Amino acid sequence: MTSIEDAVEAARGGADRLEVVRDLSRDGLTPSIELVRRIQRKVPLPLRVMVRESDDFACGSDTERRSLVNSAAAFNALGVDGIVIGWIRDGRIDEDTLARVLDAAPVVRATFHRAFDSLADPEAALRTLGRYPQIDRVLTGGGAGSWVSRCVTLQQYARWAGSSLTLLPGGGVDGAAICVLSRCDSVTEVHVGRAARVGHAVEGRVSAAAVTILRRVAD
Repeated sequence: MTSIEDAVEAARGGADRLEVVRDLSRDGLTPSIELVRRIQRKVPLPLRVMVRESDDFACGSDTERRSLVNSAAAFNALGVDGIVIGWIRDGRIDEDTLARVLDAAPVVRATFHRAFDSLADPEAALRTLGRYPQIDRVLTGGGAGSWVSRCVTLQQYARWAGSSLTLLPGGGVDGAAICVLSRCDSVTEVHVGRAARVGHAVEGRVSAAAVTILRRVAD
C-alpha cells in the first residue's frame, strides 16, 4: 500500500494484512512514518512495513545502514505487526545489516522479501533465516516457470524451512496463480501486488472489488 486510499480499499475487499511501501515502481522503498501512522489510525489490519533504501538488495554504506536502523526503530515504536527486509552481500544474506536492523526493532516480526530469490543457495539461506526468531515469513516467487512447477519448488523450500518459517508466494500472483497455489500443501497465504490494482498496473489504485474477487478464488 502506498496511500491511505489503497489501504482502505484493500481492507474493504477483505485483505488480511497490508504491506506499506513507497515507490512501487522501484519495487517498494521505506515509506514515511506519517503515512504508516495514518494508515494505522484508519485501517484495523496488521501492517508490515518495508525497510529498504536503495533499488537493489545491497546496503551500500554505513550511512544507509544507519537510516535503515533508524526506520526500523521508528516502526517498532509505532507497534506495527512487522517489517519487510532483506539484504545481500557477496551472494549471501548480509547478516550484519540484517542483525542490526532486527536489533533496532525487537518487538516486531519480519518478512524476508524477494531478495531471497537472488540467493544462490536457498537451502543455506533458509537455515540462516531460521536462526532469527523474529523472521517468520519468506517472500519468494518460487523460481521460474508455471505456478504448478513453482509449487514443487515451494514444497521443497518448506521442507528446508521447517515449522519456523512460512513461505509467502509473491510476484505476479493473480487469480489463476491463486487457484494453483490453493492446492499446494505448503502454501497457506499469498502476497498480491498488481492484481489488486486497477488494470493490474503499478500506478493503478487498489480496488476493493479486485481484492474481493481474489479472496473468493482463495476460499
